[in-house]
Amino acid sequence: MAKNMFLFSGQGSQYVGMAKELCEKYPAAKAVFDKASEVLGCDIAKVAFEGPDEELNKTINSQPAIMACSLAAFEAAKAEGIGFDGVAGHSLGEYAAMVAAGVVTMEDGFKLIKARAAAMQKAAENAGGAMYAIIGLDAAEVEKVCEETEGYVVPVNYNSAVQTVIAGETAACEAAAAKFAEMKKRAVKLNVASAFHSKLMQPAADEFIDAAKEITFKAADKEFYSNVKGEKLTDFTDMPVLLAKHIVSPVKFTSELAEMEKAGYENYIELGPNKVLTGLVKKTLKGRNAVNIEDAATMEKALASLG
Repeated sequence: MAKNMFLFSGQGSQYVGMAKELCEKYPAAKAVFDKASEVLGCDIAKVAFEGPDEELNKTINSQPAIMACSLAAFEAAKAEGIGFDGVAGHSLGEYAAMVAAGVVTMEDGFKLIKARAAAMQKAAENAGGAMYAIIGLDAAEVEKVCEETEGYVVPVNYNSAVQTVIAGETAACEAAAAKFAEMKKRAVKLNVASAFHSKLMQPAADEFIDAAKEITFKAADKEFYSNVKGEKLTDFTDMPVLLAKHIVSPVKFTSELAEMEKAGYENYIELGPNKVLTGLVKKTLKGRNAVNIEDAATMEKALASLG
């Protein structure tokens, strides 16, 4: 049997109307949004399905909305009989992955993401900062430019061999972006509120850890790959510390993909809005099947490709 990896989308992939079709077709998908709204104390389905954009794009809304969309796609995939052997998420996607692998219950998953989003929103408002995707350069060169730039700017998302995201103080990020432009490389400013996965998020990590200590964590019942470690996670004994560290640490997605490849995964199924991770898999792993599920059409396509 081919090994299937479920991947869960990260922040920035949201759009108004995401998961609406899945919720109309699959009762288990709708139940995800019902549970999310109950835990969050607001109608997250309304925000996800109707917007407006500026409401959905707020960190406090986008994180739980993307997670609900990802878990709705997860429930739809299960309803269609798609099995899986491992899970991974990109940044906030790791929380949906934890629910899928039985590390936390769905209710506790939404409690965690509610606390994380609130802490990160507050830190973003106080810290400012920026993020840029650097395209067409390898990570080592991106690291070198960041080191040579005055002020605080660091690589925070290792997305593919030719895409690394940098974050830090706004002026330092702008200076680094100007250097990349001189090198004739693309530096795309991301539509985010702050410098996520950098030390500017330390106040959020400090606030979040207390909420995480209230939650019961179990060992994963599927292979679980970690952004912080860049490999399969085997020790689930101190998840609050790991998740707090996750807020201020780089996302080592390329390392995770290399480890999944070694472990023999053949099908990579992205669950959630858009197909950012599907694109990263295709750029990074040659000859592997990568598909996404976010609505009825992509579900059909995925089922056909998985045979």
